[in-house]
Amino acid sequence: MDVALGGTFDPIHDGHRKLFERAFELGDVTVGLTSDELAPKTRHVERYVRPFEERKRDLEAELAPLAVEHGREYTIRTLTEPTGIAVEPQFDALIVSPETKDGGERINEIRREAGHDPLDVVVVDHVPAEDGERISSTRIVKGEIDEHGALTPDREGREATRPE
Repeated sequence: MDVALGGTFDPIHDGHRKLFERAFELGDVTVGLTSDELAPKTRHVERYVRPFEERKRDLEAELAPLAVEHGREYTIRTLTEPTGIAVEPQFDALIVSPETKDGGERINEIRREAGHDPLDVVVVDHVPAEDGERISSTRIVKGEIDEHGALTPDREGREATRPE
């Protein structure tokens, strides 16, 4: 099975790891990583996003051991459009989080219009932080939590804009 998922992954956290784990359980994985141009457009909160190459390096470090553990292949591709790579005919499944489920349904509409089979849209629940709220990159960047969801009240957050 060919499995797709996409995101900005900045920074990677346990919620992302749960998505990756589920993807590798199902098959070979292609991860669409948002381009430097697309990444800011996909944010709900304006904040600095690290450059593509830095995010790709960190993503590879997460995916490589999972691929070996599951005996699977993986590829990282650049996403330049919100619908990304999942509209391509070779994919069988799309891994999404609860808030991106509607995007998965939109991708299936595009696939049907193009004459492709719909994807199996697999929703992976959020991972809660220590305070019961979901772990998110935005919360980590703000300094509220760490990548595992532990509260970090004494930590400074990342600047909202690119550092000079």
